Amino acid sequence: MTEKTNYKKNKTNNYDGNFDLNDLFFEKNNVQETAIAVGVNINNRKEYEESMTELINLAKACNIKCVGRLDQNLKRPNAQYYVGSGKVDEIRMGIEALEADLVIINHELSPSQLRNLEKMLNIRVVDRTNLILEIFEKRAKTREAKLQVEAAHLQYLLPRLIGSYASLGRQSGGVGTKNKGVGEKKLELDRRKVEQKIHELNREIETISVERTTQRKSRVEAQIPNIALVGYTNAGKSTLMNAMLDLYSRTSNKKVFEKDMLFATLETSVRQIRLPDRKAFTLSDTVGFVSELPHELVKAFRATLEEVKNADLLLHVIDASNENYRNHMKVTEETLKEIGANDIPVVNVFNKIDLVKDSVLDSLSAENAVKLSAKSFKGIELLVDIIKETVFKDYVKCVVKIPVEDGKLYSYLNENTNILDMKFVDEDTILTIECSPYDQLMLEKYLISN
Repeated sequence: MTEKTNYKKNKTNNYDGNFDLNDLFFEKNNVQETAIAVGVNINNRKEYEESMTELINLAKACNIKCVGRLDQNLKRPNAQYYVGSGKVDEIRMGIEALEADLVIINHELSPSQLRNLEKMLNIRVVDRTNLILEIFEKRAKTREAKLQVEAAHLQYLLPRLIGSYASLGRQSGGVGTKNKGVGEKKLELDRRKVEQKIHELNREIETISVERTTQRKSRVEAQIPNIALVGYTNAGKSTLMNAMLDLYSRTSNKKVFEKDMLFATLETSVRQIRLPDRKAFTLSDTVGFVSELPHELVKAFRATLEEVKNADLLLHVIDASNENYRNHMKVTEETLKEIGANDIPVVNVFNKIDLVKDSVLDSLSAENAVKLSAKSFKGIELLVDIIKETVFKDYVKCVVKIPVEDGKLYSYLNENTNILDMKFVDEDTILTIECSPYDQLMLEKYLISN
């Protein structure tokens, strides 16, 4: 028997079905765990098969290999186990046959369902929410993202704290007395510790949120429009941002991390884009959405997603090569509504058209849409034209007379406005420019015509 098999069997046999604060996280070791993926298709949902494929990919992102899969059709979830009681026996047989380390359920389980399944199977049971939380915990890089993920993890854990069976006896209570009062259960003490930790984390997140709000306020005062990239995870938002930076930025060290995997981006990155005609805007790359995105995560990342709520325009990036793209669009729209960003103008960006057949490409349709390939830069200029028509529609053309000695003002206009024509009259420079209403107001005393 191999060492890996011994590891599995020992872990299974010793499992006691109880949590402590560290049990929420998967074991940090280099051994790839194996799992059985279990799904329940309630009333024959059309999205069920994609959801199961996504679950297996989520497991893969956690270094877990799904060695088996079990499906069940039900009209409603079983209140005790989520799956039917007969299916529990099938899962147990699958565990023994495949020597699986854990079972992954494609749904968020209630605390009682989780406990009942683990008691019956004598093995670790993980639900979809815990799996997504684990990915976020592994991928978080910035201080803010780490705090948000930890708060979400603990919020998920709170109702699932059941303590150790052996330590649920009353603790001694009272101050300066001996065995006076019945005290608190260890479970209650654990809950209090978790609640206190969540409170501390939220305070730190709030401090960072205030700093972010200050930065956002300075951009608003500078009259720079903000455009946010939103969409399903792995739709290509970061690739699109990097393509925009390649085309319209002078510095290459501002690129964001991109990779073909779920949840490559966990924190909002903001970059300034300056177009050839001097129009400038900030572009925000945000965390991707997923079906059944844990409520704890949406709540925890609410501060980060303020960039979305305060955007002047949303670019909804859609993976056109995914046959379930319409469901992905629906998930994104529902999440935007949940965070209060559903009233912001949206451009639907069908990405990855280089991977789509012509017949499929012709069928892609949505209101206010553009088709492009961020990887090959195809169609990005068309997107930029739509952006300009949307966020710069109030720009005006005017003629200003700048005294020749006012070099500072000329430099500002050369950097921040689109100079359409320039001529010299006596000691003055006559410029025909395209500028924002803010700049037009600033230049009021220099205007000679509109």
